Amino acid sequence: MTDAAPPEEATAAPARGRPPLQFQTKLMLTVFAIVALILVVVSAVMSFVLGRVLESSLSQQVESLAGSAVTWVTPTQDAATQLANRPTLPGTILIVVSGTSGEMTGAITDGPRVEALDAEQLEGVRVVEQTPHATTLTVEGKGEFRVASGRVMNGAYLIGVSTADVRETIGEMLWTIGLVTAGGLLLLGGAITAVIHRGLRPLRAVADTATRVARLPLHAGSVSIEDRVPAEQADPRTEIGRVGAALNTLLEHVDASLYARQRNEDRMRRFIADASHELRTPLASIRGYSELSLRDPALSERTEQSLERIQAQSIRMTSLVEDLLLLARLDEGTEIVVDAVDLTQVAVEALADQQVAAPDHEWQAEVDDEPVIVAGDAPRLSQVVLNLLANARTHTPPGTHVTLGVHREGQGGATRAVLTVHDDGPGISPALQQELFTRFARGDASRARKTGGTGLGLAIAKAIVEAHHGTITVRSAPGDTTFEVRLPARPA
Repeated sequence: MTDAAPPEEATAAPARGRPPLQFQTKLMLTVFAIVALILVVVSAVMSFVLGRVLESSLSQQVESLAGSAVTWVTPTQDAATQLANRPTLPGTILIVVSGTSGEMTGAITDGPRVEALDAEQLEGVRVVEQTPHATTLTVEGKGEFRVASGRVMNGAYLIGVSTADVRETIGEMLWTIGLVTAGGLLLLGGAITAVIHRGLRPLRAVADTATRVARLPLHAGSVSIEDRVPAEQADPRTEIGRVGAALNTLLEHVDASLYARQRNEDRMRRFIADASHELRTPLASIRGYSELSLRDPALSERTEQSLERIQAQSIRMTSLVEDLLLLARLDEGTEIVVDAVDLTQVAVEALADQQVAAPDHEWQAEVDDEPVIVAGDAPRLSQVVLNLLANARTHTPPGTHVTLGVHREGQGGATRAVLTVHDDGPGISPALQQELFTRFARGDASRARKTGGTGLGLAIAKAIVEAHHGTITVRSAPGDTTFEVRLPARPA
């Protein structure tokens, strides 16, 4: 049975520019951004509300202080003296205006000290009638104060408290909220990363399993898919686990199909081998009887021609049966006898045979000075070389130059024996190159029988080379066709 050619691996051109973000990264960034935005908004609202509460509390304190000051503020006495004689909070400001003289004095407490305000600092200060609400007053060099006004006999006053403590408290609160928010975001980022990484673990297991299966040579040979998504990553009760369970089901079906395919191929190979083996005996009988009958001098000319035709076809049929039997045995791996083989000698002897068979071609050998030794079956390797040379002789016109080369490449365990057959003939069409090594492939569209070929020569060569763990390739253009065989080489 003809083996299907291995499918070409689909390759996608890498996208230019920045590589796309992975789904895990996108999910983490999205969740982190949303939660971070919520935390920032909540922190900003809390800071604003707490700041308003502190300022409101300070205003109430100032208004209460202004209401009680009416009992002890005296317009006829300067503000510094009054604050010195009165226990007040640090940062308290008092401005007094005499109703008779219009003189304005002011002072600020700074711990146990009382500091009087000069005229420049008092410039622009206006003491109005008592109002129920506190206002903000800025004193040059002293900062902002929350103050309220009041009126007494023969004068008025303005009393309040510095806003520095409130501002400092709000600043500390903002720093605290900021640090707590940043720490929370870091903790959140770590938690989100751990949760998402763990949640996507089944999906990664699915991808890893699919990648390993994709690397298996499923196109030919006996293949059993052992890889499966681990059971803990294929729980059908979860969304991602269902993907793993579905992949396991698919792999089981593919494995069963591959087993059925291999069983059918084995049956076909056994059938071909058995049929070829059984056909050799009757074909030999037909050939023998035809030869014996041709010795009868009493045969008529027409009968003699018929017997000669029968003999020729029996020879051709015998060759086809032998080739099919050889392919079947090569597929089973029972036809190769490994020994040390001088590939250079095998190639030179095959070339000498072709020089006798086709003197109208120009033959040339290019080999290394040292013999190229490989581990293999000498008769089978000789058959590979003969098939390649016969292919060049049959499908090129007289006068074609054919070069046979044998060389050694690489060093150590990577040493390879390279055998090439090059000709400057008309070349092979690109369409035929794709199926050149398949069975019954022919370069002649009319499938002429004049060469006596069975269309199995290159298929046999490929099977023998692969049985020796090597490769055979062809590259062809008009005037330049090269078959290349690469085999593991033994050290010289």
